[in-house]
Amino acid sequence: MDLRTGTLEDREELLYELLDRAADDPSAAAEVRAVVRDYEQHHRSLYTRALNRADVFVDGSLRGPLLAALQDTRYNCQAWAAMGCSAGGFTEAVPTLLDLLDDHDWNVRGEAVRALGRLGDAAVVPALVPLLGDPQEFTRQQAADALGEIGGPAALAALWQELEHRRFPRIGYVASNLARFAPEVLPQLSAAAGSADPNVRYWAVVALGSTGDSQAVPLLERLMATDHAATVFDGRVDVAAKKALRTLRRIQAAIAARSAGS
Repeated sequence: MDLRTGTLEDREELLYELLDRAADDPSAAAEVRAVVRDYEQHHRSLYTRALNRADVFVDGSLRGPLLAALQDTRYNCQAWAAMGCSAGGFTEAVPTLLDLLDDHDWNVRGEAVRALGRLGDAAVVPALVPLLGDPQEFTRQQAADALGEIGGPAALAALWQELEHRRFPRIGYVASNLARFAPEVLPQLSAAAGSADPNVRYWAVVALGSTGDSQAVPLLERLMATDHAATVFDGRVDVAAKKALRTLRRIQAAIAARSAGS
């Protein structure tokens, strides 16, 4: 049996076996790559399952087939082609990925956003910023994650705008991505933690905890002890500070464990 013959169930099972071996077995990786290379000859189920683990096998030889599949509306696997393009670092996909931000399929839109974030082209930031105001929270989160991954002044400015001028009550996805700009963003976050607006203070505190930076500890301890103000969604700054301290310490412990094991 191979990936072209037998029942679909059997072929899927074989594909999973090949994927499990692909990282260490060049022949297994080559068989999986053939599914992506000759995608029109394979069932969509095999193609999508393979690209769910694109990091295991995608290489430069798949650039052409993945770019083709990214535009192939008949095969209808553009979301998974986006995964493959991002895994391969194929920056030529960026123009098509930008076009897909308006696709009718939410999954295609989401994978396009994620791929743009992973490819890291700062030029796409203006196209992602409007998605921070999308009615769907998962789209806002995907956009914030992409901006955090791309980094740079424009991405930071867009996320900071959302912290200071909240369009939505809960913006944990903004706070967690602002933390990715540490240590440079620490002074801004510390200043925001002294804002007159308890909602700004709350999310600044969450972001400070997510930085894992010990410089934030004295401020978080003080707010935990003194700031009992409530937010628009009935959160409390002191409670957020307590949770932020736990988060910060977990991050530090994880870093220490990785360092000890390396």
